[in-house]
Formats: sequence, structure tokens, C-alpha cells
Amino acid sequence: MYSSNFTIPARNIRSSRHIRPGLLLAVITAARWLARKMDERRNCNALMELSDEHLKDIGLSRGQTESDVHVYSRY
Repeated sequence: MYSSNFTIPARNIRSSRHIRPGLLLAVITAARWLARKMDERRNCNALMELSDEHLKDIGLSRGQTESDVHVYSRY
């Protein structure tokens, strides 16, 4: 029997650690979007815990804090 020493050039092998730049960018964008939404939700929850007097001090009413559009547009 004969033994063949067959080698594959390294440039033809796809590494499992290789991530396409587009995929990495999509993951980073999704993580930033999720972090922003979590911050918005945290801020909204903090506003909902304030009393009416505290809200008046910062120029908001209870109805404005319940409106997502108004609360998020202030940030």
C-alpha cells in the first residue's frame, strides 16, 4: 500500500471562528437596539413610580407619563 501525504492549503479551509463582517455588524446593531429599549423601559418605570407632585416638578403630568410617545420623545 502506498501512503499519500495530501495537504490542503490553509487559505482554503474555513475557520469556525471566522464571522462575516455583515453578521457581526447585525449582532452589534441588535445588541445596541436592545440596550436602548431596556433603558427606555427602565426610565418609563422610574417615571411611573414618581408621585404627581414630583412629576409636576419636572413638568410632566400622569397622563403624559403613560403615553409612550411623549415619554420617549423627551429623551
